[in-house]
Amino acid sequence: RRRGVVMDGRDIGTVVFPDAELKLFMTADPAVRARRRYDELTAKGQQVTLEEIERNVRERDKADMSRAISPLRQADDAIVLDNSRMTVDEQMEWFVRLFDETTKG
Repeated sequence: RRRGVVMDGRDIGTVVFPDAELKLFMTADPAVRARRRYDELTAKGQQVTLEEIERNVRERDKADMSRAISPLRQADDAIVLDNSRMTVDEQMEWFVRLFDETTKG
């Protein structure tokens, strides 16, 4: 009600705050997400394969989207951010521009 809250989660925009002023649905291609995770884990010295990471990403997505209670889904009025080909800085620039347009426009 007083605004100014930023939250993240699979059901925040659909269940917890369905009337939120600005909703984002962040996604990326599963292969890209798997590569990011693979790079993160191997940089820490963990022995994993890209194939097993991608399989895990796809299985987790399927489980999250098909769960009976509060499944992962895009709110009808959410704006999609597909960050498959974006740097973190590019994502922040995109978000700040959208936030400014939404809250000041």
